[in-house]
Amino acid sequence: MRKEYDFSKATKNPYVSKVKKQITIRLDEDAIEYFKTISDEIGIPYQSLINLYLRDCAAKNRKLNIDWK
Repeated sequence: MRKEYDFSKATKNPYVSKVKKQITIRLDEDAIEYFKTISDEIGIPYQSLINLYLRDCAAKNRKLNIDWK
C-alpha cells in the first residue's frame, strides 16, 4: 500500500444517502417464520426479503385496509 494517496480529485459517494439504517422492530413470530420459509426457498436472507417487501409496498403506495370492529 502506498504511504501517501492523492484524494484531491476524489468525488463524494453519490450512494451515501441510500445507506441502510439499523432499527429495532417488533414482529410476530408467525411473520418472521413466513419470511424465513420464503427466504430458504429463494436463497435471500429473510431480513433482506422483508426489506424488499417493505420497499415494494412503499414504492406502490400500498395502504392497509384496517377495520376495527
